[in-house]
Amino acid sequence: MNILITPQLTQAQMDKLSAAAPGHNLYCCQRRDLTPEVLGNADIILGNLMTPEQLVYCKNLKWIQLNNAGTEGYCEPGRLPEGAVLANASGAYGLAISEHMIGCLFELRKKLHLYRINQLSHTWRNEGFVGVIEGSTVLVVGLGDIGSKFGKKMKGLGCKVIGIKRRKTECPDWLDGLYFMDQINELLPQADVVAMTLPANASTYHVLNRERIALLKKNAVVINVGRGTAIDTDALSDALYEGRIAGAAVDVTDPEPLPADHPLWNAPNAIVTPHISGGFSLPETLEQIVDLFAANLKCYFAGEPLAQVVNLETGYKE
Repeated sequence: MNILITPQLTQAQMDKLSAAAPGHNLYCCQRRDLTPEVLGNADIILGNLMTPEQLVYCKNLKWIQLNNAGTEGYCEPGRLPEGAVLANASGAYGLAISEHMIGCLFELRKKLHLYRINQLSHTWRNEGFVGVIEGSTVLVVGLGDIGSKFGKKMKGLGCKVIGIKRRKTECPDWLDGLYFMDQINELLPQADVVAMTLPANASTYHVLNRERIALLKKNAVVINVGRGTAIDTDALSDALYEGRIAGAAVDVTDPEPLPADHPLWNAPNAIVTPHISGGFSLPETLEQIVDLFAANLKCYFAGEPLAQVVNLETGYKE
């Protein structure tokens, strides 16, 4: 079989994949260089395409393993060839992104962003009272790998952690309460921290809209590392300028990239990063993804079930 690999890997990582697929043809092509011919030759694709629309050229595709957790665009009806399997890399990003979230939260609560501004202007000034993390009520909206890892870390810091999940499951022992999206209006006024880790689909669009942002405490911090469409960006910006919430850290925005003239850039107590909390910023992330690729290749050629298979109707891992 022809196995196309789109992430840029080291030789050691390529050797790991070759060992998992002996006798099969592995070839590399970065996303920006993909052509209809390259895609048409692939039986298996490990990694994202430049756009999901390129699946139209993948006539021989039997399985595509994305290198990220999000699946938006790949689940559109008729987009995958009939019978092709879609899998994602959910589970690989929790370490990197949860630590990014904690870093942003400490930066805002301890006013480190203000002291950085003062440092650049050589200003020696006390910025006043700071906030405390321990004892906070943390609402995690989306309890996949990223949300769960963040929630566990916050529990370890002495916080009360409550979470919202789309499906009913048993409440893990580190969680102080498990709820569902129809209860979010009751939970938002309780939260000192609202952490959004949702994927992009019709059910998650503007979950945090203007009306729900108005329910937040004045000391609340909003963190979004899922997809920008989960929050009304203009409403969030307005709340920061009006001092109705204490701060926000967004690694994703709607639209994305955030336009240079959008007021959110200069909003008080806003941290804006260009979708870098995940990706391959942390080398360990790519290593985990390669391990997942290799394990799934072994399963595929052994006729065993693949890990991380996505339900095309929901866009979530089965």
